[in-house]
Amino acid sequence: MASGQECRIAIVDEGKLEELYIERASSASRVTNIYKARITNVEPAIQAAFVDFGLSRNGFLHISDVHPRYFPKGEKDFLERVGRKHAHRQRPAIQDCLHRGQEIVVQMTKEGIGTKGPTMTTYLSIPGRLLVMMPGMSRLGVTRKIEDPEARDKARQILNELKLPDDVGFILRTAGIGQSKRELQRDLKFLTRLWNSVKQRIENSKAPAEIYQESDLVIRTIRDVYNMNMKRIICDEESVARKVQEFLDLVMPRTRHNIELYAGKEGLFHDYGLEEEINKFYARTVTLPSGGSLVIDQTEALVAIDVNSGRFREHSDAEMTAAKINQEASKEIARQLRLRDMGGVIIIDFIDMREQKNRSAVEKALRDALKADRAKTKILRISNLGIVEMTRQRIRPSLKDSVCRRCTYCDGTGLIKSEESQALMVMRSLQRATSNDEVAQVQVTVTPSVAHHLANYQRKQISKLETRTQKAVIIQADPDLPGDELHIRCTNARGSEVAWQHTALAKPGKPKVQTVLLGPLEKRKEQPPSSKVPELQAAKEEPTEKEEALKKAKRPRRRGRRGGRKHKKRIAQPIEAKEERKAERKVKAAGEEAPKHHVKRKSAEEEKRQPPTAEKKTKARRPRRRRAKKKATSSTN
Repeated sequence: MASGQECRIAIVDEGKLEELYIERASSASRVTNIYKARITNVEPAIQAAFVDFGLSRNGFLHISDVHPRYFPKGEKDFLERVGRKHAHRQRPAIQDCLHRGQEIVVQMTKEGIGTKGPTMTTYLSIPGRLLVMMPGMSRLGVTRKIEDPEARDKARQILNELKLPDDVGFILRTAGIGQSKRELQRDLKFLTRLWNSVKQRIENSKAPAEIYQESDLVIRTIRDVYNMNMKRIICDEESVARKVQEFLDLVMPRTRHNIELYAGKEGLFHDYGLEEEINKFYARTVTLPSGGSLVIDQTEALVAIDVNSGRFREHSDAEMTAAKINQEASKEIARQLRLRDMGGVIIIDFIDMREQKNRSAVEKALRDALKADRAKTKILRISNLGIVEMTRQRIRPSLKDSVCRRCTYCDGTGLIKSEESQALMVMRSLQRATSNDEVAQVQVTVTPSVAHHLANYQRKQISKLETRTQKAVIIQADPDLPGDELHIRCTNARGSEVAWQHTALAKPGKPKVQTVLLGPLEKRKEQPPSSKVPELQAAKEEPTEKEEALKKAKRPRRRGRRGGRKHKKRIAQPIEAKEERKAERKVKAAGEEAPKHHVKRKSAEEEKRQPPTAEKKTKARRPRRRRAKKKATSSTN
């Protein structure tokens, strides 16, 4: 613990951090504080009202949190039982219950998160160590965390024996189980005296005013968390230790408590090894002992948790591997939710499992791990995709939101535009700025990395833009400029600044855009053959030796029946011989002599001049003989 500007309380079980509470003086919790407020606005559309209770932001009051004493006549005399309020559909409209300017008593149930204001209720509750007082309610109740029927029945018998005030209900807390009737009656008297003082302040105060303030973090934690199973309490300041000792002597006078004072120099949390573990809570990834990991992403609407197997390879069966990692992750997820104080809608993506028994085992492990959480939780069954949907009560901002602030560079996204994207955006802005006739000079201020990119990759485009528009463009680098921010300043010829950036307003109808009708395409004229270069034409007509070799290599080699020598002979025969044989065959078939004019015969001199045909050459050739394989002679010969 540490008094002053910050107070930190850690609960350690066998050297492992189980719960962590942090509160700072600048952002002290106001949950469970009671205020006398005034209605500022009633919204029938959402059935809610906004109340002014003395802070900068108004509180939000829904119709489901309006007590029956504010109902119209005829409906406000009914007392509700503890844990059984009117259903939303049975309640009257909020405009019939409240009106603007009305003074009411409210209690804060949830602090404002983000842009939302705090949540208020008219159902008041004042917590004690063993009991919780609820004015305006009837009967008694037992906390839902006690599931044993015998223990609940025994607790109700003890509560029925107590002397209760009128129109006040009580709930027995977990710490009250097993306590004697005398201890419960003592706590009841303390709460009754406290409520009487609160009623007097309500009557004497004017709205808006604070009526009741909850104790500080130290007293609240000792009251709500401390039990006999805790061995010792260590404080790092004497004033805090004395405060704890006085409170425990007041509420538990017959019990001996072990309160110690830290005497080290480096720090209580540092000596216990908690500082390093607390710093891990701000990380996105959590490593599991088996080698798997959790990836936690928190948004305003929900929390997404992804379970990864990582380096875990113990089982050869994928189903067993997934089941073991998911069960281990269930315990760590419940611990991380408590320590990081995350609430709202939570989505958990477990590793896919086919067998139903493994899914049920993971669900049971998660439910058992969440029993130690003081916040209310609700879990749905695991889906076929291995996803679990659950909700956790969110009373205050999470640990990450209360300790950290949004990054001014990326606005909390973790991403900024690249240098190329920023440079292209600068070029688009320059095109718009130089199109203004009044602008004579454009000065662009960017980060050094973007200025380097513009000077190296966009230099020609900027030069062409200056030449075309006859306007000067100056690029300046500012190392103090955050993230992807840029500044463009335009001046005229006299040096006065010109407003060049005009935002196009969204108006009905077609936007006015300057366009020009595109003319028809021109037909391309073909160049005459004489205009061709003779060297190129000769190069095309006469192929080189390499081209001829490539053509021969690409020719397919003919094989089979029509790929032999006979086929080559027929191809090599002259056309006149083929026609002559055709005519002879026709004459023979008709039984007549061949006509003289059918085929023109060559003279003897022409036949002598004609070189021998391929047929004659082929007849003179001898058939090729297969070369006999030379037998390899032995080395001895």
